[in-house]
Amino acid sequence: MNNLQNGTSIKIDAKEIFYKDLNNFILDSALKGIKKIILNNVFGQRYIASRLYNIPKIEIEVFGTPGNDLGAFNDGHQIIVYGNAQDGVGNTMNEGEIIIHGHAGDILGISARGGKIFVRDYVGYRSALHMKHYKDKKPIIVIGGTAQDFIGEYMAGGIVILLGLGLKKGESHKPNFVGTGMHGGTIYIRGVINSFQLGKEVRIVELTEEDHKIIEENVKKYANYFNKDVDEILNNDFIKLIPISKRPYGKLYVY
Repeated sequence: MNNLQNGTSIKIDAKEIFYKDLNNFILDSALKGIKKIILNNVFGQRYIASRLYNIPKIEIEVFGTPGNDLGAFNDGHQIIVYGNAQDGVGNTMNEGEIIIHGHAGDILGISARGGKIFVRDYVGYRSALHMKHYKDKKPIIVIGGTAQDFIGEYMAGGIVILLGLGLKKGESHKPNFVGTGMHGGTIYIRGVINSFQLGKEVRIVELTEEDHKIIEENVKKYANYFNKDVDEILNNDFIKLIPISKRPYGKLYVY
């Protein structure tokens, strides 16, 4: 393993390093007081930065394509990926930020209960699956492009902002079954989506002043991370989706 340490930062050449060895090295470096870890030549190593519990916040930069469950159980660290990411980014994350300069795969933010995820481009299937609130924590996902089916499935809390950048004027977002089984949280969608694309468990409601503040605050962060024009993004209509019921399937279990 080639690495170069400079004060409180370290560079690691991850090429051909087994994922367990790489994650052990990340953990050991953090325990030694390293504050910034730069991973070069990442090719599919899984679980990057998933074991950093009860450790002062650090920054991890990933150059390449990390494997599944990047930042799983993230407990406050900032992870920046200069490339695409695979499935399960931010799985059950608690707090912190994950910033993807590219696309992300399926089940983005699955079961997250805090923290923020920003994806520059589009994402795969079942993003925000079973995302939830936890005490005073509220996870937020901002997606620059569009998504595949079942975004917000079984959401129990948190916020998803789907921006649709890259879609043509008047072109509908891609996902069907949006919010299927959703029983908490909010989904904001910029641009066009048809009613038949929505799950039966959600409805469209008017945006409040607080909604506009939430959108503006998080779109500004997105635009800052990815060098986008915030005014151009906000100069478009958003819709707001919320669940119809907190127990959408409750009647199935009544005899």
